Amino acid sequence: MRKIILLRSLIASMLALSAVSCSQFYDRHVEYADVKPDNYPVLRALGYAPIALQSGDTEQHKMLQAMKASKLEAYRELTEMVYGQRIDASNKLGAMLLRDDELTVQVQGVIRGARVIKTYAVNGTYITELELDFKQVQHLYQNVQPRQTINRVRYF
Repeated sequence: MRKIILLRSLIASMLALSAVSCSQFYDRHVEYADVKPDNYPVLRALGYAPIALQSGDTEQHKMLQAMKASKLEAYRELTEMVYGQRIDASNKLGAMLLRDDELTVQVQGVIRGARVIKTYAVNGTYITELELDFKQVQHLYQNVQPRQTINRVRYF
């Protein structure tokens, strides 16, 4: 009998404590404010591709391949500017002589909002100019995942 009374009082106290802890989450209202930077940088990147070295049977096909390659190269350069590069290096020595020296560079990221400014061919090289306006990027990401700070918290 004594154990049952002790068990009931323990359960009642646990329920009371859990009800008190819930009030920390439900008795307040949080107001958020949007966060916008003071200035927005504009990044520009150039991509180059030699026309004659592209695979293709005709000059037109080589030109199209060079257009694609130069655009991808410009996007790679923008990705390097935004996300940086991962560089892995390794050296092997044998008899105190450098036997193998290896350097690997990797770029990974997603670029949204870039636009092609100009594409042109000069002296057998196709060039693509890209621009990334961070005001446009911030607008795109704000629609997907708004960045906010707490403006005011009111408790009830």
